[in-house]
Amino acid sequence: MSQQRPKALWGGRFTESTDAFVQAFTASVEFDRRMAREDIQGSIAHATMLAEQGILTETETHIIIDGLRQIEGEIEAGEFSWSITQEDVHMNVESRLIDLIGDTGKKLHTGRSRNDQVATDIRLWLRNTVDRALSELTRLQSGLVAIAEREAETIMPGFTHLQAAQPVTFGHHILAWNEMLERDAGRLIDCRRRMNQCPLGAAALAGTSYPINRERTAELLGFDKPTENSLDSVSDRDFGIEFLSVASIIMMHLSRFSEELINWNSTAWKFVDLPDRFCTGSSIMPQKKNPDVPELVRGKSGRMFGHLIGLLTLMKGQPLAYNKDNQEDKEPLYDAADTLLGSLRAFADMMPSLVVNKKVLKETAICGYSTATDLADYLVRKGLPFREAHEVVGQVVALGVQTKRELYEIDLSELQAFSGLIGADVFSILTVEGSVSARDHLGGTAPVQVKAAAARAKAKLQKR
Repeated sequence: MSQQRPKALWGGRFTESTDAFVQAFTASVEFDRRMAREDIQGSIAHATMLAEQGILTETETHIIIDGLRQIEGEIEAGEFSWSITQEDVHMNVESRLIDLIGDTGKKLHTGRSRNDQVATDIRLWLRNTVDRALSELTRLQSGLVAIAEREAETIMPGFTHLQAAQPVTFGHHILAWNEMLERDAGRLIDCRRRMNQCPLGAAALAGTSYPINRERTAELLGFDKPTENSLDSVSDRDFGIEFLSVASIIMMHLSRFSEELINWNSTAWKFVDLPDRFCTGSSIMPQKKNPDVPELVRGKSGRMFGHLIGLLTLMKGQPLAYNKDNQEDKEPLYDAADTLLGSLRAFADMMPSLVVNKKVLKETAICGYSTATDLADYLVRKGLPFREAHEVVGQVVALGVQTKRELYEIDLSELQAFSGLIGADVFSILTVEGSVSARDHLGGTAPVQVKAAAARAKAKLQKR
């Protein structure tokens, strides 16, 4: 059957056609058709419930569902003809359904409005997006934990203020990123739980006079329960704002991670090598290997933050209930989802192939008097108050700077000139190996603790 479009399905009270520019300006079908699968899914559940409530006959419902399945097939095959004269995905699908099955198709919209329909579609689509994001996040975390296990004894400099501070292990550093992502996963799960309520049945704003069963519709669509208030159901997009907030935090973490990878991969640092397939070259400088993936992810974080601010601003002045403003919620959500999923996928693909330059890392960790705190702790254990120990070690460091020697290169007699508490055993704690091994407690950087932390992290991921 041909796909000829009737006039707008809401046009009964109008005496003139919509201005052509206004029609194009207000149409959303060019972007909200992305939710076609969810729209059809919601319509099938709605029709099923109407039949169970005796509002539609079983025969009518079968005809409607068969028609919706055919439309779904046309869309998946790229054979569906979208039209801005029908404004949005909902009216396009409904109009095509009427083309296919006649007047029976006009009964589908009984007991609902586009207001609760779109609120349901967005939640369904966003719920799927969250599930996909969790899957990619888990894959990335699994890669990080594997690196941490592999590099549990690899020594590197730890930094504060981007200055060498104390030696840590590479595995410990990587597990710090995993902890951030673990909290991100928790936020995604929490966000999903809150959004998983079904608005269908709220209709335009006040509910419907038909004897519907909202609990049944919610069950059919996999929601935990129906929403409680019809006005709130159709008018708020805080679940979308919450998703953008969580996505922004994830992108902030990935941006920070990117910054470190960019530094570590540079010729100045040489801490790691990124796989060639995640880098590009220069059009003029043949020697260049540019870390494009981390750089682009770092840049995309700003794009994500903009979407969050945009949706907050969109909602802040709206009175109850639904307003056309909310048509503007979809494009930022779509782009945010694409940005988040793409960034997580890029990192999850890239990290397992990261090459760690252990020799450079250790050599850098040795420099910069990174075991000075260990010397202070040594003196405290010998009975010196910490502030006095801090002063003594500062003087020792000053000697090292003056003579261009690291702490472990200073003779015992010279060290003892600053404090008689220093004995020959001091050199065991002035090595970077001794320093990291001394942090043997929960959350510490000792290799044994890193391995235990990696095991705990892996167990969490396996339960997710």
